[in-house]
Amino acid sequence: MQTNFTLAQLADPDISAANDILRKCVHCGFCTATCPTYVLLGDELDSPRGRIYQIREMLESDQPAKPSLVTHVDRCLSCLSCMTTCPASVNYMHLVDHARARIEKTHTRPLAERLLRMVLAAVLPHPKIFRLSLIGAWFAKPFAGLLPGRLKGLVSMAPARIAGLSDVDRPQVFPAIGKRRMRVALMNGCAQQVLKPAINEATVRLLTRHGCEVIVSKGSGCCGALVHHMGREGAAHGAAKANIAAWEKLGVDEGGLDAVVINASGCGTTVKDYGFMLRDDADWAHRASWVSERTRDITEVMTTLGLGDRVIDEAPAVAYHSACSMQHGQQLTATPKDLLMAAGFEVREPREGHLCCGSAGTYNIMQPELANQLRERKLGNLKNTGADIVAAGNIGCMEQLTADGGPTVVHTVELLDWATGGPRPAGI
Repeated sequence: MQTNFTLAQLADPDISAANDILRKCVHCGFCTATCPTYVLLGDELDSPRGRIYQIREMLESDQPAKPSLVTHVDRCLSCLSCMTTCPASVNYMHLVDHARARIEKTHTRPLAERLLRMVLAAVLPHPKIFRLSLIGAWFAKPFAGLLPGRLKGLVSMAPARIAGLSDVDRPQVFPAIGKRRMRVALMNGCAQQVLKPAINEATVRLLTRHGCEVIVSKGSGCCGALVHHMGREGAAHGAAKANIAAWEKLGVDEGGLDAVVINASGCGTTVKDYGFMLRDDADWAHRASWVSERTRDITEVMTTLGLGDRVIDEAPAVAYHSACSMQHGQQLTATPKDLLMAAGFEVREPREGHLCCGSAGTYNIMQPELANQLRERKLGNLKNTGADIVAAGNIGCMEQLTADGGPTVVHTVELLDWATGGPRPAGI
């Protein structure tokens, strides 16, 4: 793609990076076939190629974002399916993230939308506040029909049962069982520890059983993905720096660190990108790269360790839902399935496995109509596998698929833990 940035514009590192990405695009249109919004809407402007043209126009003109561009960028799920499909290796993720940051700085949204985004940014990354908000939403749920628009949707999403606090999620060290083979930091996340603390509990059991010393470090918290995808660079970088400082201390001051283990693939995609996010910060660039290089999804770590002996004789058939952030963001496709099969599960794959389920962080809150269409499409494909349960590696997908009486969905790590000596996951 031809670009026409001035030398002054190219002196900006972000514009220079965007220019490099734009010039790789060859207009082939392969991305349109796998883009969920284009599949649903059939509008070129709601395809990656269409958004790339609009983003180029905004950046070259150096003008505030037009409302039409904001609409089409907001509809993007950041599922990154286009990056898997692209033959030219266009880094759409970095381009659309930059566009969102520019939109946040130059475009004034309607008041109701600004308030919604402020609430989400203030609540979801903070477990204590999020838990209190869920309790409030639970009490308000009977009256959801009386509430306006998106507020009704937010309240109706409150779970039927709010999980209790887990002792696993406070800063501490879990010693390895037997000989120590690895020393890892576990990101215990923000929303996940509130919505389903059993995931972190299963992760700790699985890792320690296989020879890992697991550390939940003081000072680590939300990965920053939620605000990052809202274009709030300052808040996202602040979250990244807090995590980097916490994990760096373990690696440098306290005996070394083999890996930062993440069991929510959306978080993993973001933490693996810390090196790029902070590349122009002289004080943090190297430190961010150090963390990104050591970040692993839990399935990557278990592949390295090996599962050992399984203890269940008859495992149920499992439909594996590959989260977009897992298969497209981290390019982990075979790893989780291979582990499940090694643990004795029959793994079935749904049709259109490359298409998003509609969760995409806060997308199902801010774009509920499109998110619901994608959810129903995904549920239909999962049901057609005939599997007893669904396995996934991302809490957002799990919540999206189980809403309104959906199927039994468990985290991959819960199944691996059960197969090697842990308790049967709830709901099976």
